[in-house]
Amino acid sequence: MTKKIFGENCNGMAKKFIIQAFKYGIVGIVNTLLTAVVIWLMLHWVFNLQSGQTASSTAASVSNVVGYVVGLINSFVWNRRWTFGSQKNWKADFLRFIAAFLICYIPQLLLVMLLNAYSGIPAYICQLIGIVFYTGFNFLCNKYYTFK
Repeated sequence: MTKKIFGENCNGMAKKFIIQAFKYGIVGIVNTLLTAVVIWLMLHWVFNLQSGQTASSTAASVSNVVGYVVGLINSFVWNRRWTFGSQKNWKADFLRFIAAFLICYIPQLLLVMLLNAYSGIPAYICQLIGIVFYTGFNFLCNKYYTFK
C-alpha cells in the first residue's frame, strides 16, 4: 500500500512539474520574443547597429538590461499567477523573484559580454545564446525557490 501511495504521489508530482514546465515554456516563448524585440529595437533604433555588426560594450549591455527588465516584469506577472499559481504575498514573491533573476541574469550577462567581445559572433546571436542559458536556469530557480 505504501508503494502504491508513494507511486501515485510521485506521478502527481511529475505531472505537476511537467504542467508547470509547459506553462513556463509558453510564458518563456512570449517573454523571449518580447525581450528579443526590445533588445533588437534598442540595438537598431537607439544605437543604430547595422545588421551583422558587432555592438559596442555599452550598446550590448544597455540593450540587454532594458530587454530583461521588460521581460522581468512580464515574466513575474504571468508566472506568479498562471504557471505556479502563487497565492502568497506578491511583495515577498517579487523579492524572491528578483533574487532568482539576479542569480540567473548576472552569469547570462557575463556570457553575452564574453561572446560579444571574443567570439566574433554577431551581437544579436550572442543575445539569443544568453536567452537560452537564462531560461533553463531561471525555471529551476523559480520552481524550487521563488514559488515553491
